[in-house]
Amino acid sequence: MAGASKKRAKENRQAAMGNGKPQENTGQGHPGRYDGPSDRPGSSSGPPRPGSSRGGPPSNVPHPGPPPNAPGASVRSASRPRSAAGPPSASGAPLRDAARDSKPESQKLPSRVDWGGNLYSYNSGETAPSQLMKRPGFGRDGKAIKLRLNSHAIINSPNARYYQYDVQMGGGDDYKRALIKAIWGSREMASKIPGGLQEWIYDGNKLAWSKQNLPNDFSAMIDLDKEKGRDTSTIDEKKRDLHRVRIRKSATVDLNNIYAYLNGTVDFGPGVIDAINFLDHLIREGPSKQHINIKKSYFDRNTGQKELVGGGVEAMRGIYQSIRMAEGKRMVVNVDVSHTCFWNKASFPMIINQLSGHMDLDTLPYNWRDRRTGKTTNKFQTMKRLKKNDFFVTHRGRSEKEINRVWKVHDILDQSARDFTFIPYLREEKKEGPPISLFDYFQKKYNVYLQWPDLPVVQCTKKKIIFPMEVCNMMPGQRYPYKLNEQQTSKMIKFAVQPPEYRLQSIQAGTRMLGWDQDPVLKHFALRINPELINTNARILNPPSIQFNKSTFAPGTKGRWDLRNKKFLVPNEAPLRVWGVAVLTDPSSAQRSGTPNAAQVHAFVQTFIQTYQGHGGIVDNKSPLINGPQSDPAKCAELLFYGVGNKHNARPQLLIFILPNTSVDNYLRIKKSCDCRYGSFTQCVQGAQVIKNNPQYHSNVLMKVNAKLGGATSRVAMASPSGHFGRPTMVIGADVSHAAPGVGAPSYAAMTVSMDKYAARYAAGVQTNGYRVEMISTRNLRDMLTPLFRHWTANVSGGRLPDHVYYFRDGVSEAQYLNVIKYEVADIKEIWNEMIVPQAGVKFTVVVAEKRHHIRFFPGKAGDENQNPLPGTLVDHDVTHPFENDIYLYEANVPTDTFQKMLYEHSYQYMRSTTPVSLFPAVYYAHLASNRARAHEDIAEPERRVRDQGDPSRSTSGQPVEEPAPLLPMIPRDGLPWGMWYI
Repeated sequence: MAGASKKRAKENRQAAMGNGKPQENTGQGHPGRYDGPSDRPGSSSGPPRPGSSRGGPPSNVPHPGPPPNAPGASVRSASRPRSAAGPPSASGAPLRDAARDSKPESQKLPSRVDWGGNLYSYNSGETAPSQLMKRPGFGRDGKAIKLRLNSHAIINSPNARYYQYDVQMGGGDDYKRALIKAIWGSREMASKIPGGLQEWIYDGNKLAWSKQNLPNDFSAMIDLDKEKGRDTSTIDEKKRDLHRVRIRKSATVDLNNIYAYLNGTVDFGPGVIDAINFLDHLIREGPSKQHINIKKSYFDRNTGQKELVGGGVEAMRGIYQSIRMAEGKRMVVNVDVSHTCFWNKASFPMIINQLSGHMDLDTLPYNWRDRRTGKTTNKFQTMKRLKKNDFFVTHRGRSEKEINRVWKVHDILDQSARDFTFIPYLREEKKEGPPISLFDYFQKKYNVYLQWPDLPVVQCTKKKIIFPMEVCNMMPGQRYPYKLNEQQTSKMIKFAVQPPEYRLQSIQAGTRMLGWDQDPVLKHFALRINPELINTNARILNPPSIQFNKSTFAPGTKGRWDLRNKKFLVPNEAPLRVWGVAVLTDPSSAQRSGTPNAAQVHAFVQTFIQTYQGHGGIVDNKSPLINGPQSDPAKCAELLFYGVGNKHNARPQLLIFILPNTSVDNYLRIKKSCDCRYGSFTQCVQGAQVIKNNPQYHSNVLMKVNAKLGGATSRVAMASPSGHFGRPTMVIGADVSHAAPGVGAPSYAAMTVSMDKYAARYAAGVQTNGYRVEMISTRNLRDMLTPLFRHWTANVSGGRLPDHVYYFRDGVSEAQYLNVIKYEVADIKEIWNEMIVPQAGVKFTVVVAEKRHHIRFFPGKAGDENQNPLPGTLVDHDVTHPFENDIYLYEANVPTDTFQKMLYEHSYQYMRSTTPVSLFPAVYYAHLASNRARAHEDIAEPERRVRDQGDPSRSTSGQPVEEPAPLLPMIPRDGLPWGMWYI
C-alpha cells in the first residue's frame, strides 16, 4: 500500500488517469467495408457492373441502387408523437422508452413479486383497469394428466396485523448500503429499537415492518465508533461516526386484504400491495442474511455447486424463489434452479491472464502496452473489468489492521509499479519523504520484491491508496457482470442443463437451503409454506400431422420427424439456375483442416443438388461457378457475385460460401456485403461439414435454402383449406433485443409479418431502437410495417384488409403489457388508418410470449422416457394468474380451445426444424432477424470492438448521449426484403 501527501497524491492520480485515456482505434478501408458515402449502395465508385464496359452484364440486369421504402430500410419519416415521450429528433436526440418514462412513481410496484399485467397499471386512488382480458374459461381438449410443478402453496399466513415504517438514516438519501447495513445491524441499534432487531424486517433501504405498534416516532443516535471499539475521547467531534436513525409508521398491514382480493370482495389497492410486499420481504429476510442474494436468487458460496468456465470466472448453481398470487385463490412460492457467473477467487494477475487468453503469465506485463507506440492495447481494456470489485491483499509485512481489510477497485491505471512514483509521508518524522516508485516502496517498507513490476497498478476507492496488481486477490462471491465469450457460454450451458430428475433434485436441495421450516424469521411471524410440490391437473393436446408435398406424417407424442423420402411442401419459386459457390480460407491458421480441396467442394455441390432434387427442389444448372480459396470475406463475396452474374448475364439467385471456421467476423462481413451491397440471398456452410458431405446436413441446410428461394418445408395438415383461420388473418411477431451488460451495442427492434394464408412464411424488418429501449418507437413501427402491410394486402389478401390480426410480442415483462397495447398496438392501427381509410373493423389479439419464466413441469410417468413433458403439455391451473388470461390478451374473442390449438400446432410449422419449437414461430423469426441484422450495422469490425468495450448510451451523468445510427438498408432486388433472408 502506498500513501502520498495530499498535494502530490492528487497530482499523481491526475497524471495517471490522464495517461490512461483510451486510444482511438482506427482501421484502413478494404474492399467491401463501408468507410464512406462513396462505398454505399448506388454510389458511382465501386466494382464494375456485370455486362458494362468494365466487365458486367447488360443493362437489363439491374445493379443495386438506392432502395425504395423496404422493411427495415433507414428511411426516416415524420412520426406521430407519443403522448409520453415523443419521437427522436432528426438531430440524433436520444430515443426514450415511452413505457419507462411515462410511468409515475405511484405505479412502481415491488419488482420481486409476479403481479400480473393489469396490476402494473394501478395508480393510487384508482381500481385496476380492464384492458387485459379476463380468463373466459378453461380449455377442455386433450388428454387429462397429473403432474408436479416447482411451486409451493403458502398454507398458513399470519392473521395478525403488522405495521410498516419509513426508515431514514442521517439527513437524506446519501448513505451507502454498506453504511446502512452497519448502522442497522449494530449492537446499539439492537438494544435501542423497541422489541429488538428480531422483531423487525428491514429492506436495507427505506422500509421496515414489525409487530410493534409504535405510538410515536422512534429516533436514536447510533455510535459506530463505540461499535468498532475506538477511544472516542481522542477523536475530533467533527469526525465522529455518529448517525441519527428515525423510524415513522406509514401503514398498517393486514394480510386478509390479499385473500379478500383473491375472493373478489375488495378491489386491488394499497392494502393489497402493502400486504404482498410484506410477505415478499418476509420470505427472503432469512436467506438474504445467510447467502449471496442476487435479485430473486440465492447462492451458497460454501455448499453450492460450482464449475470453472474459464477467464477467471466460475458458474454457480443456486436457487430462485418468488411469491405470486395464483389461480385457486391462493398465494404460492415459485422455486427453481438458478445459475449465475462469479469472479473466481484468485490473484488479479491470474484472473487477467485467463481473461485475456494469455498463456504465459511472465510475458503478460509486456502485452498491455504497445512497445512501439506506447499506447495501451485491448488487454489493458480487459483489465478495466476489475473495477468496482472487492479485493484483499496478501503480502508480508502488512499491518494487523490490513490483514482482514477489504478494499474496492476504483480504477486500473496505465502506469506500472515501476513507473508509478509518489511522495510518501513519513509518519515518525511528520514530513514528506523523497519521491519513490511503488516498486521500490514495497521493497523498502515490506521487504517484498515484486515479481511482475511492469503490470498496471490498482487504484482503490479510498483516496491515495495504490497497490501493485500482483498483491491483489479477488474476494469470492462477486458476480461477473460481463458477456461470456463462446467458450465460456458453452461451458455454462453444459453446467446448467440438467435432466428433469436431476433438476428436481437440485430444486429440492435449494429448498432445503432456503430452510423454510427452520427459518427463525418465518417462525416468528408464523408463516408456513408447504414443503411439497403442487400437484396440478394438466392436459396433453392432440399432436397434429405434418403435411408435405403429396404426403403426410404423424409424429405422435414423440414430436420428431425427419426428411427422408419427403418432398418439401412448396419448392423454390423459380428454377435454381444462377448460383455459385466460393471457398473462404483463414490466413491466420497454419493448418487448413477446415478448408476443403477442389474435389471435396465438387462432391459437396453434387450431393447438394441431388438432395435438393430429392426433396422436390428444381435445379436447372448442375454446374455452378465454383471460386477458389480467398482469405478476404469482402473480396470473396465481390468475386462470386460478379462472377456468377457475368457467367449467366443475370442477377444471382443464391450464393453459397464455405467458411473455414465459426468466426463471427467472416460471417457478418459476407452477410453485410450480400444483403446491403449486392442484394442476393446467401447460405454459409462450414468447411468441416463440406468435407464430411453428410446427406442429413444437406437436408438441414436445404430447409433454409428452400425458404430463402420462396418455398416452404411443411405445415400442419388441416381439414379446412383456410387452415386455422376462417377469415383473412395477419400474424405479426415482434421482439426487441438488447446487448449484454457491458457491451455498448444498440437495441434492435425486429418485426415479422406472415406472407401466406397459413402463416408459414414470414417477411421481416429490423432497425436500431435506441439503447435498452423496450417499447418499439412509432417511427420504427411505421418504417418497418408500412411496406410489409402493403406487400401483404397486394399478395396475400387480394387487396383487402385483414379481419383479424394476431400480434405476438416477445421480450416484455408483466409491467409492460398495457404499454404494448397503449403504444405499439395503437401505432399499428394508425398505420392501417393512414394507408387506406380510417377503419375500426380489424380485431386484434395481442399475445405476449414469455420464455424466461421459472415454472417447470415434472410429469413423471406421464412424460417421455426421460420424464420430460410431452409436446403439447398445457397447464392453466394452480400457478396461472387468478383472474387474467395468462395466454392471450385484448379484443378479439377467440374460443379458448381454438386458440390453444392454434398456438400449439403452429409450433410444428417452424421452417428450419423437424421438431416443434418452444416459441411461436412469428416471434422466433423476429429473434432470428434481430440477430442477423447485426451484419447491417454501419460500422467496421475494429470500431465495433472498441465500441463494445463500453456503453456509449450513457454519459457521465447517466443520461443517453445520442440515438444510435440506423442500419444499412438491404437492396430490394429479387424479393430479398420480402423473403426469409434471416433464416
